[in-house]
Amino acid sequence: MQKFLTTFLISMPLLLFAQRITISEDIPLRSEVAYEIIGSFKDRILLFRDRVTEFEIQAFNHQMRESWSKKLNLEKRSPKVLGFVASDTDFTLIYRYRDRNHTIVKAHRYDPAANLRDTFTIKDFGFLFYTPNFQLIRSEDKSKVLIYYVENQSVFRAISYDAIKMEVLWEKSFAPENMNFWEDFQQALVTDTGDMYVVLTKNRLRYRKDDHYYEVFQLDGTPQTPLRYHMPVGGEKTTYDVRFVYDNRNDQLVGAGLFSDKNPERAAGYFYIRSPLGFDSDFLFSFDYFDDEFIASLAGKAADNKGILEIVVQDVVLRRDGGAVLVCERARELMRAMGSPRAMSMGVRQIVDHYHDDAFVISIHPDGRTHWRTILYKKQYSQDDNGIYSSFFLFKSPTNIRLLFNDEVRFENTVSEYIVYGNGSFDRKSLMSTANLDLRLRFRDAIQLSSDEVVIPSERRNRLKLVRLQYEEGN
Repeated sequence: MQKFLTTFLISMPLLLFAQRITISEDIPLRSEVAYEIIGSFKDRILLFRDRVTEFEIQAFNHQMRESWSKKLNLEKRSPKVLGFVASDTDFTLIYRYRDRNHTIVKAHRYDPAANLRDTFTIKDFGFLFYTPNFQLIRSEDKSKVLIYYVENQSVFRAISYDAIKMEVLWEKSFAPENMNFWEDFQQALVTDTGDMYVVLTKNRLRYRKDDHYYEVFQLDGTPQTPLRYHMPVGGEKTTYDVRFVYDNRNDQLVGAGLFSDKNPERAAGYFYIRSPLGFDSDFLFSFDYFDDEFIASLAGKAADNKGILEIVVQDVVLRRDGGAVLVCERARELMRAMGSPRAMSMGVRQIVDHYHDDAFVISIHPDGRTHWRTILYKKQYSQDDNGIYSSFFLFKSPTNIRLLFNDEVRFENTVSEYIVYGNGSFDRKSLMSTANLDLRLRFRDAIQLSSDEVVIPSERRNRLKLVRLQYEEGN
């Protein structure tokens, strides 16, 4: 009877708290090195499965039952998938492979039934002594793709590709002066028009006694690029763990992150950057310190009000008016030895504890003033799993943002969400229980399909399930 009940729950939608939750059957993971949820097309959710030498697309209907599966034919000489770009009507797979010692990057466009419709060779790099570590970045509207790699830790080689027209917009190489890639590189971005921005963090480590600043390079199809922008931080502050996004609506680069002043291990506050690029000096750089009450609320009674330890930036969400919403989380890893004193003398197994605790959300006006800030309490602990079941997924809609997460990282737990509204108020709700459903949800790998729908992968004992969550209207 118990087995029948479990099967019934898996195959039928669960209606809980005005959310519709539908769970697929088990998908065995055998030789997979990776899988990726591509998106939703004509009422089918597509899953990509990478088995190194075999590549497959599986389709699931809205009841999360498998509709069909199809093998993809890529070149046989060491193909490696770099990523996907999905539109409303098709999707493009971008990969690299080797042919007669040449390294080639190619694009395949497929229709919603995974039928190959077109191919395009983006670049034949010729003979290389090594295989570049290609990085792929998508624009906000998913129409442009930036493919780049860094040669000898000093030279950026980049290609901007239009995935809709299937054409290369431009190809550029540039070497920033005195760049230490591992120390300076912060982020690369691509706009909806195909422009590239590279952000470097310069002199963040104070032993040089030089001014700390951000250096931004802009590349596009014009001959005079790259253009360089200089953004000094000023004062004695040291910034770290920043996230930049390009605001296509207001045509500006926006960044937000954390800073310290006296103790580099503690966040003293947060900062906001807004730059209408094209005007080297016309940018805003604002700072705001955490007050004592906020530090005490987040760090507890043991806080010394000199900052907060172990904070990471998880996301920056753009506001329509040019401001930003900064989303952070308290997270840390602790490595410890396990074994008896005798075993330790012979070598001992290392255990890694993962802690993902409270999150906080800060809304910032376009002029840098703080609009509001909200602490969202949670507590997650796991061991030796790289924290893949911890943290949260940020679900975005026009009226609010939601943080979806596991209350606890264990086989049977409650799934909850925080709903944060435009004025900073919030609600906490329970979405579902995973008891008897054989689920371990990986929220960090979820994909938002629309303003009211998300798909979350669940991985347990080498078996994958897809969980479709759809919010009912008005919730």
